[in-house]
Parts: sequence; C-alpha cells; structure tokens
Amino acid sequence: MSDAPNPLGEYVRARRELVTPEQAGIPAAGTRRVPGLRREEVAMLAGISADYYLRLEQGRDRNPSAQVLEALARVLRLDDDATAHLLRLGAAASGRRTRRPRAHTVPAGIAQLVATLHLPAVLEDRRFDIVAANPLATALSPRLAEGSNRLRDLFLDPEERAFHPDWEDVTAGAVAVFREAAGIDTDDPRTVELVAELTHASPRFRHLWARHDVRACEGGPLRLTHPQLGEVRLNREKLDVGGTDGLTLLVLHPDPGTTDADKMALLASAARTPARTGG
Repeated sequence: MSDAPNPLGEYVRARRELVTPEQAGIPAAGTRRVPGLRREEVAMLAGISADYYLRLEQGRDRNPSAQVLEALARVLRLDDDATAHLLRLGAAASGRRTRRPRAHTVPAGIAQLVATLHLPAVLEDRRFDIVAANPLATALSPRLAEGSNRLRDLFLDPEERAFHPDWEDVTAGAVAVFREAAGIDTDDPRTVELVAELTHASPRFRHLWARHDVRACEGGPLRLTHPQLGEVRLNREKLDVGGTDGLTLLVLHPDPGTTDADKMALLASAARTPARTGG
C-alpha cells in the first residue's frame, strides 16, 4: 500500500466507523470487531464491489466517480456540507490539485472597516490565525488580537475555556469548520504544524479531528463569560471577504435593547477611556 497521503480514504474510513449497523438498517447480530460498519457492508449498501471499496479506502484507486461518492455519502449519512467535502476530496484524489493558500494581504478598506466598527470584529484566515482585530474585540478578550490563533487558544488556554461556558459545543463546531475550510489542502505546512501541535497537546482536539466532521462557516448565537461583565449573549456573524484568499470577517453583536447590549456599551466606553497613569 502506498505511503502517499490519502485524505479520501481516511475520511470515508473515519465516517464509516461512526455509522452503527442499526442506523444503516443492518442486523447487529454476533460480535463485531470494528466500530461502525464493516467495509463490505458499506460496499453492499453503496452498490459497489467490496474489493473496489477496499482499494478506495486504502488509496489504491484514486479516480472515483461522482456517482460512487454520492452513494457513499448516502450510506455514511453525510449531510450537505460533508457530502460537498467528500466530492472535493474525490476530485483531489483524481489529480486535480488546488493552489495553496498565499500569504495574506489585508485590503486597506477592510482593515479600516475592522478598526472603525463599533462592535467586536476580527479578521482571520482559514487556519483561525487572526490578522486584524479592533480594540473592542481585544477588550472583550485579550486573546482576540492580531497574531493570535483562535483554535490554539480555544484548546490550550484555560482562560479561553472559562470564557466559553459551552466549550464542548464550541470546540466541536470550531474543528468541523477548520476541517471544512482546510478542504483538500490539509498538507499545507501551516495547517500541518497547527494540527500536529493540537493533536499532541489536546486529547479533545485529537478526538474531534479523528472524527472528520465538517461544517460550513456560518453565524449563530454565542454565550460568553466575561471576567468583569459576567455572562454575555452575542450573535456571531462570519462573512467571507471578497478578493482575498480565504479571509473571514468575524463580528459579534448583541440583540438591541437587552442587558447584553448594555454590557457591550459599557465595555465600549471602557475601551475608549484612556488608562490613568500615576503622578
């Protein structure tokens, strides 16, 4: 078997192990030595030969058709985001490579927008590296600052874990978005470095990364515990920045007329007030 990278095979194997026989409609009689479905069961349900599925999973066949991949997506109970990810992996396996991410140049207009927004805002790349942040974001959390990596802080910084009372859900979502954003380019050096660091240092990351979950980047509610403000509920918006290579604008905002809005106004006021010096 080739030692070449095999992201497609790794993905279908990981997802196969998460589908129970009961979910697939297969009687679970007898002792099963593997978690999830057996290879031959996936092949049978997808309408392909067991030998062909084995070659696909082992990376010895790198030219699967879209029909085969869609059949596997159905058997593996993949949602739309995960199916799209599988199809991208299949295209890459057949030899169609995508260009690697370039170093980021933040457009001047976007940098100005981030700096002048009256809401916490950061600009980050697909690896969760923050390339720009405004003062209100840093006032909300000192870790929301240029040069930080949100994924590393989320898994390795105890203060960040305390900052997120729903840490289990937040980490699961973050890893799924990270894998979806990495797409087929998981051998990008920066991505490899970050994954290696987190896999070694965080059992939680190691578990989530092995699941191969994917999720599209999108907004939603976010609950935070601020050291001074207490619990704050905000809305998280994530917007792709056109004309850049994978930059995303992350903006946090409260519902108007709520105590959360009052707390954010207090935080904004404190962020604008220069610190007093002695003398």
